[in-house]
Amino acid sequence: MNNYSKDQIIRQTKNWLERVVVAFNFCPFAKKELLIESIYYLVEESTDLEECLKSLFNEFMRLDENVHIETSLLIFSNNFESFDDFLNLVDMCNSFLELQGYEGIYQLATFHPQYCFADNSVNDPANFTNRSPYPTIHIIREASIEKALEHYHDPESIPKRNIIVAREKGFKALQTILTNCFKI
Repeated sequence: MNNYSKDQIIRQTKNWLERVVVAFNFCPFAKKELLIESIYYLVEESTDLEECLKSLFNEFMRLDENVHIETSLLIFSNNFESFDDFLNLVDMCNSFLELQGYEGIYQLATFHPQYCFADNSVNDPANFTNRSPYPTIHIIREASIEKALEHYHDPESIPKRNIIVAREKGFKALQTILTNCFKI
């Protein structure tokens, strides 16, 4: 259990968005949404899986009902510290998304403090493209992705570019930046 309030956890997550995601342009679409404050942040403190899935469903509904919210970050502040446990949650969330009829409407992106891509070593700086202060599920509108990609030259190059940037910056520097996101 962490000792931070929900407001502090949201501030730490915003720090990460500003200092990592936007600063290194890991997501070329994030800066605009951060600036116009169209990102909704929900801190889920429950350790109960059913409650976590209920929060995910509520975020689908929130996005359904609020077109001014572009995207939502569901932040798990007290659960899924283990990356393997988080991956199990992600599988359940993707199945739940499909079961609830939201496939093709929303897409889930995932972030975790211990994120490690399948073919990477734990210490590969490229993992920081998906490392965050807390286990987080990012709910994205599929229509928005499609619209954004229409105006972005060569979107397939984004992951390769991110890997290059992360490796150039280095593990130690990226770990320091991520750790500093907790300072509020």
